[in-house]
Amino acid sequence: MKIGITGGIGSGKTYVAKIIEKEGYKVLNADDIAKQIMVEDESVKELIISTFGYDSYKDKELNRSHIARKAFSSVDNLLKLNSIVHPPMVCKINELMNDELKNSKMVFVEAALIYEAEVDAILDHVLLVTADEDIRISRIRERDNLSETEIRDRMKFQIPENEKENLADFTIKNNSSLTDLEMKTKMFLTLFESMNKK
Repeated sequence: MKIGITGGIGSGKTYVAKIIEKEGYKVLNADDIAKQIMVEDESVKELIISTFGYDSYKDKELNRSHIARKAFSSVDNLLKLNSIVHPPMVCKINELMNDELKNSKMVFVEAALIYEAEVDAILDHVLLVTADEDIRISRIRERDNLSETEIRDRMKFQIPENEKENLADFTIKNNSSLTDLEMKTKMFLTLFESMNKK
């Protein structure tokens, strides 16, 4: 069984992924896979340079601040970057998940843009982690030291939470404590394990 974990920034999806990892399951990280592709895949690198300029790379490493500045400057630029990176990323995630399923009954992937990147097409189920917007904003301000304007700018590029709730198979509301989040995550893990026995 292939399961996706998603949620907007500040929702707590990374914490949910860590809980699931602690329980012994493999959780792939879509962001890490995308970054690896942007550095290692020559055809992707060429497309990024031709779209966003030579400053996209510094000493063979991705110039993340340059890419972020360019990509988040307009919806059009973000769509261009996503159209370059997302298709090979989805292929890689599928390949890694299939490898993992040779030795395990379940594998997870944590991906903020699970619907935007169409990662859901290769998954059996999607678990959404969500929280009220004001809670998410205060969490991100504490964690990343960003202004409310910067946070809202990033949120604009993600599908709204209520739309994700309609798309997801399961939802965890994370407006409470970490203990509460851990309890809910373990409950879903038990559910997935029982579904997988059928």
